[in-house]
This record gives sequence, structure tokens and C-alpha cells, in this order.
Amino acid sequence: MSFADMKKKRGSSLSRLSEELNKINSPQVGVDDRFWKADLDKAGNGYAVIRFLPPIEGEDLPWVRVFNHGFQGPGGWYIENSLTTNGKKDPVSEYNSKLWDTGLEANRDIVRKQKRRLTYYTNIMVVEDAKRPENEGKVFLFKFGKKIFDKINDMMNPQFEDETSVNPFDFWEGANFKLKIRKVEGFTNYDKAEFASPSPLFEDDAKMEETWKLQYSLQDFLKPDNFKTYEELQARLTKVLGSGVDPSMQRAEETVIGPVDTSPPFDGGVPNRPTPQPTAVSSNVEMGSGDDGSSLSYFAKLADEE
Repeated sequence: MSFADMKKKRGSSLSRLSEELNKINSPQVGVDDRFWKADLDKAGNGYAVIRFLPPIEGEDLPWVRVFNHGFQGPGGWYIENSLTTNGKKDPVSEYNSKLWDTGLEANRDIVRKQKRRLTYYTNIMVVEDAKRPENEGKVFLFKFGKKIFDKINDMMNPQFEDETSVNPFDFWEGANFKLKIRKVEGFTNYDKAEFASPSPLFEDDAKMEETWKLQYSLQDFLKPDNFKTYEELQARLTKVLGSGVDPSMQRAEETVIGPVDTSPPFDGGVPNRPTPQPTAVSSNVEMGSGDDGSSLSYFAKLADEE
């Protein structure tokens, strides 16, 4: 192409460049469209109404729990699902136990910062989404953490005698969830989120059945191919803590911890046991924060840049 041709076509060149920039900057690149997430305004606030859905055929619970770790050491980032999700031993939980048992406060600080994070997955139907009305009436996967799960637990297991237990996952007697998101002191806050009064999702059972059949399997998140072997995780942990260093002998000051989580303590390396039924929800299980999942995405991005 001659210089003269380049000059004539510079307008279309700008258009092509803009298209490529939009692709690069688009938040949808690489996003799993099975998941729904509330859009926030510039102040970090958001509002939507969703309905938690019952388990699909062949699955007992309307949610699954997945534990993971995300922290940084001299050898890079450790961002992995924990084998304790499926009741197995995990090298990081074992390492944390050894650090905790030293009794040194510096080691215990490390444990608090690199402990397990807990994420829940469930099916929802979007009832109201003013930012993206095209989502209304559709079924999505929803990822959430401790704050929202606490509200579900409170709904199912009320603290006071004048309150009635409600299963929010029920098609007929469940309740819509008003997701109210605020930015408080720089952090995403769900304190204002609440359930509406119980009501059927639809008046027509046929519509409920149609919605039920559109749901996703949650057990897929627990399949072995989503987890590395103990040996693979041990090798990764050793690399992150420092090449050739035995994690059980690692000194506290040798590990640089990233801002993973601020939720309360350490799980002691005890493998997770699946909750036997929806009404038996323990409020004492260790749960991570990060309801919006942004922290783990940040870690994943950093890991890809290694």
C-alpha cells in the first residue's frame, strides 16, 4: 500500500483499531455466560431481584461448596482448588496446621491470610435486572460467599420464635431475594440484601417445570478434573514458598502474602463434609468473604502473567 493509499484509508483504519480495542476492553471476553452477576454503578452500588432454585433431578442439595486458596510467595502465586472440598487431605491445609501449631503469632497471621476461601454455587432465575433486562426470566448459575449464605441460613433457620422457617429454594413457598449491593469503605457490602415475603415463582406449574429443566448440574463443580492431585498441589506449594524448601519447615518471614481474605480464622485443615440436608446448615463452618468473586479473578490474572 502506497503512502497516498494509507492517507485515504486512515479513517477506516481508525474504525478497525477501535473495534479491536473494544474486543480487548470488553468485560465479556473469557466470561462464562452461564453465570449471572449484578452490574454495579460507578459508586459500586447495585440492585437486582433473583430467585434461588431447587436442586435438579439426581442432586440432593440446591448448592455446592468449593474451597480454594489464593496467596503469593517468593515463587509466585498459589491459586488452586482445595482437595478438602471433597473430603480429602490437602497440602496447604496441612501446612497451615503445622504453622498454627508452632504457636508463633507471625505464623498464625500467615495461616489467617492463606487459609481456605469458601465459594457457593447455585442455580437462580433473574426476576428483575434493570441494568440488563434481557436477563429477566432466564436461568443462570450464581456464585456467592459467606454474607449471602448467612442470609439464606437465617431464612431457613430463624433465630426467634415469632419467625417462620422458609426454604428460599422452593418453587411454591420460597421467596425472591432482593440483592442490594453497596460499596462501604472500599469493600462490597451485602448487609441491605433481603428476602421478600414467600410466594410462588409462577402461578403455573408448567412454567416452574420448564424453569427446573433449564438448570445446570452443580455436581460438575466437584468433579475430579476440577482438582489437581495431592502431589501436583504439593509441588506447586513448594515452588511458591521457595524452590526446594520443605513447606513444613518454611519460616513465617519467607512467605509474602497477598490480600486474599479477611474473614475469620483458620480451618485447621479439616476436610469439608457435605451438608446432609438443606435444613441442617451450620453457621460455624469456616467461610471466606469475596461474594463477588473479584479477588480470585485478580489472582488468576496475575497467575497467567507469571
